[in-house]
Amino acid sequence: MSPKSMTGPKTPPGKPPRFPFDERDLGRFREVQQLAYACAGRVAEWLEPGVTERQAAGRLRHELVSAGVGDFFHVPFAWFGDRTAFRGFRTPLQFFPSARRLAEGMPFVLDCAPVVDGYTADIGYGGVVGENPIWERLDADLAEYRALIVGEVRARKPLNEVYAAVDALIARHGYDNRHRVYPGRVIGHQVTRLSPRGPAGATLFGFGVRTLQTLGRELISERLHGRSPLWADGRSSRHAPTPGLWAVEPHIGFRGVGLKFEELLVVTEDDAYWLDDDLPHVHRWRERSARAARSARSTPGAAAGPTPDTHEQETVTP
Repeated sequence: MSPKSMTGPKTPPGKPPRFPFDERDLGRFREVQQLAYACAGRVAEWLEPGVTERQAAGRLRHELVSAGVGDFFHVPFAWFGDRTAFRGFRTPLQFFPSARRLAEGMPFVLDCAPVVDGYTADIGYGGVVGENPIWERLDADLAEYRALIVGEVRARKPLNEVYAAVDALIARHGYDNRHRVYPGRVIGHQVTRLSPRGPAGATLFGFGVRTLQTLGRELISERLHGRSPLWADGRSSRHAPTPGLWAVEPHIGFRGVGLKFEELLVVTEDDAYWLDDDLPHVHRWRERSARAARSARSTPGAAAGPTPDTHEQETVTP
């Protein structure tokens, strides 16, 4: 269905709001998300053994600013090795880039949230330097979380129940839930068009000043309606998905390897879909499935495996 613009009277208390964006808005959000992934991809290609997390995060920020980004939802992050699984994290300060150096076989995660003309993206880009079979297994399984989440949201399940379904899948795979380590245990948060109030580019505790102002207003407004713009597993998320855009980041880990994707989910009054399928992790999953299918066809008696359908979203394990 085509998203509807916000029109008419204000939403009564307790009633979900109408979808607040039109097709032009979605196009702008998509452009910023593509820009973020392109910058992260260039940094991923630049990474090599010996580079530190601080250097990688600095390079990512440089790429984003050079591409025209003047403000951030949050500052760029980079995590290497077991820090991709947040092992030993006890305080928020440990999320900031460290002096950890990249080595052969190490996983990495790049995370950035650029803002252009108020339009925000928040993305996670995972990769590995060289070969790491654990990372390959996690990546193959990660496709299933993308399908599960959109299917559950499309069914209008309460957000805390969707979170629980993700937890159950993590347990079936034998992995650890690592998004529970984020402040507030969030697996996602709402994204709106940031207001121009406050100085562009200024940050506080890693978040843009405009982000904190907008998020504060959203927290108050949503709480008055029994909702929250932060998606976690607690009481505040015991409500149906609120129409709008959500940055969603299922983060899984096994031993010293962590991996996630983060991208924008569109939630309308009666539907849900990922904003864009032209993303690095989606292409990677498709290519892996295509290779498996070709291998199966070349092996007598073998059946070809399923191919991920990333828009209609059936639950698939590559």
